[in-house]
Amino acid sequence: MKLAALTCCIALLFSCQNKAQTAMTTNTNSIETMTKQSIHQFKVTDLSGNTFDFATLKGKKILVVNTASKCGLTPQYKDLETLYTTYKDKGLVIVGFPANNFFSQEPGTNEEIAQFCQLNYGVTFPMMAKVSVKGKDMCEVYQFLTQQAKNGVEDSDVEWNFQKYLLNENGELEKVISPRTKPLDEEIVNWVKG
Repeated sequence: MKLAALTCCIALLFSCQNKAQTAMTTNTNSIETMTKQSIHQFKVTDLSGNTFDFATLKGKKILVVNTASKCGLTPQYKDLETLYTTYKDKGLVIVGFPANNFFSQEPGTNEEIAQFCQLNYGVTFPMMAKVSVKGKDMCEVYQFLTQQAKNGVEDSDVEWNFQKYLLNENGELEKVISPRTKPLDEEIVNWVKG
């Protein structure tokens, strides 16, 4: 009787252990098959109406920023351009996305935005066509940047114009930087150099 009970316990123990191992293997396999999304999957339109393919930026660090021409933070264009010209040959690309989501501070057309950026700040970094960075009409790039389910890092809301998203050489989100943090802030410069 004791031998039969002991045999049953051992069989039950092995059965539970096998089920646990099978469950762990299944979970591990499903985790391995999930792929982290990258900004490199997106193609967008630039201010001139040309296709801009983020896949061409593989191997470079990317700073994505939503911009506006009539905002108290608009002078950040100058520091963004300085950051870009200083580090573009060391693997940094800044990509600007004009957006009119905050108190209509970017009311211009793509042509007007391009003229404003060049005339007032000498912007040479890539500027995309005007998009929405909030709400139901949010563009796909910003859906990726703001949704953890897509970027694999964190959920975020675009707080204001000039919020910065820092992406590594693989196109993966690493940091979200407040709009009020200036482009030449130590946190951003150290990330670029790192």
